Amino acid sequence: MQWTQVYDPLHNWVLSTLVAALPIVVLFGMLAGLRVKPHWCAIGGAATAVLVAVAVFGMPVSLAGMSFLYGVGFGVLKIAWIVLAAVYLYDISVFTGQFEIMKESVAGITADRRLQLLLVAFCFGAFIEGAAGFGAPVAIAGAFMIGLGFKPFHAAALNLIANTSPVAWGAIGTPVHTLAAVSGLPESDLSAMIGRILPITGIIVPFWLVRAMVGWAETLEVLPAILVVGASFSLTQYFWSNHVDSNLVDIAGGVVSLSATVIFLRFWRPKRVWRFADEPASSANPAAAHRHSAGQIVKAWMPFAILSLTVLVWGLPAVKGAINRATTHVWDVPLLHNAVTRAAPVVTKLTPEAARFDFNWLSATGTGCFVAAILAGLVLGLGPAQLAKIFWHTLKRMKLAVIAISFMLGLGYTTRYSGLDAVLGLAFTRSGWFYPFFGTFLGWLGVALTGSDTSSNALFGSLQRITSQQLGLDPVLMCAANSAGGVMGKMVDAQSITVATSATNQVGNEGSIFRYVFWHSVALGAVVGVIVLLYAYVFPGGVPHGLTIVK
Repeated sequence: MQWTQVYDPLHNWVLSTLVAALPIVVLFGMLAGLRVKPHWCAIGGAATAVLVAVAVFGMPVSLAGMSFLYGVGFGVLKIAWIVLAAVYLYDISVFTGQFEIMKESVAGITADRRLQLLLVAFCFGAFIEGAAGFGAPVAIAGAFMIGLGFKPFHAAALNLIANTSPVAWGAIGTPVHTLAAVSGLPESDLSAMIGRILPITGIIVPFWLVRAMVGWAETLEVLPAILVVGASFSLTQYFWSNHVDSNLVDIAGGVVSLSATVIFLRFWRPKRVWRFADEPASSANPAAAHRHSAGQIVKAWMPFAILSLTVLVWGLPAVKGAINRATTHVWDVPLLHNAVTRAAPVVTKLTPEAARFDFNWLSATGTGCFVAAILAGLVLGLGPAQLAKIFWHTLKRMKLAVIAISFMLGLGYTTRYSGLDAVLGLAFTRSGWFYPFFGTFLGWLGVALTGSDTSSNALFGSLQRITSQQLGLDPVLMCAANSAGGVMGKMVDAQSITVATSATNQVGNEGSIFRYVFWHSVALGAVVGVIVLLYAYVFPGGVPHGLTIVK
C-alpha cells in the first residue's frame, strides 16, 4: 500500500495547522490543565495523533498503526533503555552506600545551596548528559539533590532547567550525528555552528538557574561562582565543538566546569551561606561529621567514572562497528517501509520514507550503561542475586516512565509518517524575514513533541535545510538552530518531566512542574532565537563552512 502525505487536507492552511496541532494540545492540556499522570497524557496524545492522521489527513489505518508501533519500539530500545540503565546505576550506588559519600563530598565542598545547585544540576548534569543523555541527567542529578536536602519540587524543576545547554551533544553526540545524516550537511560545520550558539546560553543558564531558586540579591552574591561555571563550560563547549570533535563536547565541558568550580571554591566563598528557610541550623554543614579519605571519595564516584568510560568505549566507531556486525539485525518495518511518500514543499521531489528498525540490542547506548552498572556493582562487592534484586526494584519504580517515553515516541513517529510535523513546520516557514527566530522554535516544538533533540533533528532537519534555501538563509545556520532551539524544549516534554518526577518521588505533581518550567522554556528558547537572528542578518560571517574536525 502506497500513500503520499497531504499537507493541507482542509484547503486552508490555518485550519489544517490547527488540526495538526491537536495531539500537542491534548498532550499538554491533559498534563498541565487536567493534571493527568504523564503516561495517560502520552497515551491520549498518541491516540489523538492516530485519529487525526486517519480521519483528517487520510492516512491508511494500517500505516498509522505501524508508525505508532515503530515509534514505541524505538522509544523502548533507544531511549527508555538508557534511562532505565542509568537509574539502575544510581540505585546500585545508593544500595552500596557510595551515594551517601558522593553527597557528603559535595556538601564538604560547600554548604551553600546555590553553589550545590551549580555543581550538581549544571556541571555534573552536563557530564551525565554527555555520557548517557535521554533523561539520565535529570534522573540522577535530581535524586542527588534530594539526597543533599533539596526539596523534591526544586530537585525536579531545577534539573529540568539545567538540562538544556548540553543537550545538543548528549549521548556521545547523537543529536548532531542524526542532524548531519538527515540534512546532508557536513557534521563538522553543524557541530561548530551549534557550538557558536549554545555557549552563549551556557553562560546565561547557570545565572538563570540560581535566579529561579532565589532572589536577585542572593543570586548576585554568588555571581563570581556563576561566571566561573558558565565561562569554563562554554569555552570548553565552543573549543571542543569547533576544533576537536562532536562526541565528547559535554563530557569535556562537564569535567572542566566541575573541576574549575571546585578549585575556585577553595579560594572564594560567598559572604554568607544560603540555606532554605525551613532548614535547621544544625544542618549548616551536613558533611562536617562525616569526613572521608580521598580513597573513599574516589571509590564513591567510581560508578560514574565507569559509566563514562564504558559509554565512551561503546560509542567508538571501531567497537560499535564490530558489535553491530556481530549482533545487530535490521528489519524493514512491515507495511510501513517506503510506503509513505513525502512531497513538495517539504522535499524537492517525491521521497519515500524509510522505516527500518535496527535491533542493535548490544551496541545500544543503554546496553553500555547497563554493562557499566553491572561492572560497578561487581567492583563494589555485589553478587548476581543482589544485582538482580536491585534491577527488579528499578524496573518497578520506572515502569510508568517507560510507558510514557514509549508512547511519546509513538506519538512522534505518528506525526512524522502522517505529515503532521510537516504541516506544523510549514506554518513556521510563513514567518518570512523572522524565520530564523521562528525556525528556532520549530526545533523547540520537535523536542517538546518527542522528548529528544535527536528525534527533533530527525523530524525537521531536512525541512530546515529546504526552507532556509528557499528563503535565502544559510542552511548550516538553520539546521544548527533546530538543534540549539530544541534543547530549550527539553524541560517541557512529557518524557523528561516523567523521568524527573519518578526520580524525585514527585509522581502526581507533573502538572505543577510543567507550569513552573514552561515560561522558563519559552524565554530561553526566545534567547536562542535572537542569537540565531543575529547570526542570520548581523554576523553571517560567523557561520562556519568547510571545517575539518575529528568525528
